[in-house]
Amino acid sequence: MLIVNGSSSVPPEAKGAVLALGNFDGVHRGHQVLISRAKEEARRIGRPAGVLLFEPHPREFFAPDEQHFHLTPHEEKLAVLDELGLDLAVVLPFDATLAGLDAGRFIEDILVGALSVSHVVVGYHFFFGRNRTGSAETLREAGKAHGFEVTVVEPVAERGEPFSSTAIRLLLAEGDVRGAAHALGRQWRVRGPVIGGAQRGTGLGFPTANVAMPKGTGLGHGIFAVRVKLDGKELEGAAYLGTRPTFDDGKPVLEVFLFDFDEKIYGHEIEVSFVEKVRSDRKFATSEELVRQMEADCAKARQILAAEPQAPSRG
Repeated sequence: MLIVNGSSSVPPEAKGAVLALGNFDGVHRGHQVLISRAKEEARRIGRPAGVLLFEPHPREFFAPDEQHFHLTPHEEKLAVLDELGLDLAVVLPFDATLAGLDAGRFIEDILVGALSVSHVVVGYHFFFGRNRTGSAETLREAGKAHGFEVTVVEPVAERGEPFSSTAIRLLLAEGDVRGAAHALGRQWRVRGPVIGGAQRGTGLGFPTANVAMPKGTGLGHGIFAVRVKLDGKELEGAAYLGTRPTFDDGKPVLEVFLFDFDEKIYGHEIEVSFVEKVRSDRKFATSEELVRQMEADCAKARQILAAEPQAPSRG
């Protein structure tokens, strides 16, 4: 997938594309319908299919001091978009200049002037431009004037509930990773380097790979059955996210115990996919009681993973 950063120097192969517009946080099942429509239209007219997105998220630009839970950090988002078979992603830096563009200038300077779009695909609730004054109808009118087509996709819902990034964040806050996976169309995952820890797991007989969670992550604390990608290997394990209330009740940390694995992997990057919650976090009276519970947790996690079909490997 070709990645175009900014609109000042767009390569010829990225011009004239069919672009789905949005933030695409999570790239969930609603977003995937927009992307599928863009791919369909691109095949119909023989053009590349892609997305146009903003980095950072506009909410992060306007409220930099708040914690923002990104379902898919930028690099993860690009990886998922690539997996969906897009030809390109145009990433616009959301800064004061872009925030100050009114809807008309955004269309004329970026969509038409820089990108020469042939077709744009948006959701029914897409707004853009300074003070969010641009809408799908604005795009339709501009398309007539500038010669590009517009497809507006209605809400993608199940049992009357639209798929949304906000709803998925709420599911994850409850630790409902299975429900989140249903809405995402894949298991929610995080990736990062393995970092050093306090070695408490090793002392208890459960050595763990510790991973720093992305800033603002709002996953509910507890034990989870997980699948892990490491150096081309696909492994299984049980992961703990919490503040270690039995010991120090400190900063939240993700600790992953890999089943049937004993290699040293500090500094290696791993990808952790959350399959199902085993239980919520709680404090134990003694280390011995904690170890007994950890043994039970690992046994339950193995059962969950044995019963869960494994997703095909991504190329």
